[in-house]
Amino acid sequence: MQQRRNGRGFWENYVEGNHLKLPELKEAAREINLVNNYIYRDDIPEYPRPQFQVSFLKHDTTAEGLKGIRQDRGFRDLCGGFRDPHERSLVWWSLSVRDEDMEAAEKKLMEEEYSGMNGQINLARFATSPAFSPKSRLGHFRFTFPLEEVLKAYSQQFCSGGQPVMQVYKTVLYKQEIMYAVLVHSPDDQEDSTEDPNAVCFFRDGRFLWRSEAMCGTHRYKLNKNNNSLGVEEIPPYPPKYYVWDNVAIAFDVGEEVLEFNVDQLRQNLKYCELDSVTYNFTDKLTAEQAEELIRDLWPESPVENLPRHTGDGDAPPPERPS
Repeated sequence: MQQRRNGRGFWENYVEGNHLKLPELKEAAREINLVNNYIYRDDIPEYPRPQFQVSFLKHDTTAEGLKGIRQDRGFRDLCGGFRDPHERSLVWWSLSVRDEDMEAAEKKLMEEEYSGMNGQINLARFATSPAFSPKSRLGHFRFTFPLEEVLKAYSQQFCSGGQPVMQVYKTVLYKQEIMYAVLVHSPDDQEDSTEDPNAVCFFRDGRFLWRSEAMCGTHRYKLNKNNNSLGVEEIPPYPPKYYVWDNVAIAFDVGEEVLEFNVDQLRQNLKYCELDSVTYNFTDKLTAEQAEELIRDLWPESPVENLPRHTGDGDAPPPERPS
């Protein structure tokens, strides 16, 4: 494990070219004597480790970021001031897990992991980490795109119509957050990408498959397995049990270019969302009405109607982050 300052100017602990599962990540942290109050905890109650099949991506931004996206008609790397000159220029997205993805993951888990057992998990109760939150830590404005549309745009603009290459990029450990990054780049880079069905995240049949290592932000429930019975026990809320939580970021290599979309496409996939109690950097705090006014100013040809006060990933359709 190595340490460096990332594109947002924050220190991060990372392992290049690999997605480390929890036991491996703990060992890597111990090897450098990393001080962390979360990763080493061993008193965390049992919780499920589902596989999500995700076909939507999200990109959160601030008001200033939104203005830039509208002006550019797309997304560009904005970290040039902090980025090492030898690093790639990347546009960061995250996996957007919808309600139907959660239901499908629970069904698959029951069929494969708990086959023949009586009881239910109700997986959504365990999805308490920011990775599943309708709120944002990066800004009030969320673009939620079908993965197919983003890959098509990237293929046409950066791959001459060819298939983008996807590969494991790195594992990053912040204070409480684990980020598994996947790199998407042109096949001209001549870098191999292999599909590992046991990996934390891999691409198959037009979707990202994510085996979440730690889906709970606060552990409020315990999964109980007893012979043929499966149950969920509620845990007293105080003191709260915190552990690490994980998410997947998809990094598109764009160089100095813009990943462009039709302006109507941008507007249709844009929603306002409330800020989380924790934010990664200073962000503007806007009401839904103020956000509506800004969107109207930026897209005057597309009237804003019924802008929700917040959005969940289940609303779709219409990265680097420190903790």
